[in-house]
Amino acid sequence: MKQTTIGGQAVIEGVMMRSEKGTALVVRRSDGSLAKEFHHKRTRYKKGSFPTWPVVRGVYAFFQSLSDGMSITTRAAEMLGEEEEEPTKFEKWLAKRFNKSAMDVVKWVAIALATVLAIGLFFLLPIGVVSLLELIVGSTMNAALSAVVQGLVRLVIFLLYIYGISKIKDIKRVFMYHGAEHKTIACYEAELPMTPENAAKCTRLHPRCGTNYLFLTMAVSIVVTTVVSALCTLIPGFSAWHDASGLNSFLFRIARIVLILPIAGISYEVLKAAARRNNLICRIVRAPGLALQHLTTKEPTEDMLEVAIASFELALHPPKGDLEFDEKACAQKTDAVQETEEPPAPGRTEQDAEKEANA
Repeated sequence: MKQTTIGGQAVIEGVMMRSEKGTALVVRRSDGSLAKEFHHKRTRYKKGSFPTWPVVRGVYAFFQSLSDGMSITTRAAEMLGEEEEEPTKFEKWLAKRFNKSAMDVVKWVAIALATVLAIGLFFLLPIGVVSLLELIVGSTMNAALSAVVQGLVRLVIFLLYIYGISKIKDIKRVFMYHGAEHKTIACYEAELPMTPENAAKCTRLHPRCGTNYLFLTMAVSIVVTTVVSALCTLIPGFSAWHDASGLNSFLFRIARIVLILPIAGISYEVLKAAARRNNLICRIVRAPGLALQHLTTKEPTEDMLEVAIASFELALHPPKGDLEFDEKACAQKTDAVQETEEPPAPGRTEQDAEKEANA
């Protein structure tokens, strides 16, 4: 079985594929045509430098994926050929203030809002649940037990969140493109001809999927925060500091948010190790994430598979230079074609004109 390092991301009506050579993006436009782009990889860090160290590279990859994911999603929306929404006055003010384009401002505002939402849902809400349980029980949980309960609450919130958004129509289509991405990679690794018919027969579950990474992050966070909390209790005077006041307890819990950085790094290494091997332990580690992909991927249509295959082929065999989609040129070409099409004469239907042309 062939192995590949190519991975991807589903976007609005399209698929991004990233190889060691660069990033390919293919989107199905409203007129049915495929808009394609490819950008060669720019090496940011030298091999052996600090950002490439084990665990540390996972932290860098975590933040890079947030930025790249938003940029690719934004670019895919631009390539669709639909009218863009007018930036708000606040977004225009920010663009002028920071000397950035309105689209860049929208991207970073969206990232900021997503970060605030993530912290609220996955950190502050679990802390609130623990505080409520302590109020009901009438006693304070020890640090280790509190970490376990918070971790389980995060896991439940995450599963409910994924299930909820999977029911939204537009998100479901993105999940279908996600399935097309996985099936295309599986088709290549199975050494089958890259056709929609062959890809449709392949699995839509993949061990290197970002869904696995998200689940692993949740699982690793429970283990890491529990171990760190248990070790902290061995420090002389820690319990007194932790339980002395609501402020100290709150600060301790907020401090655990910082642990998301090493957690992200550790999860990244676990994901890579589990994807490379197929022993029993690795299969057990992969199992929950693969099961969760039944929610985050859906069976794609044939035209979706065509998009994913086109993106994969572009990533596998890229052009020598960057390929930039020119929306203006595409629009001019469409207008020119429409102008050359002569309407049928009065009294004749389009079917009659087509029959004469084929005669």
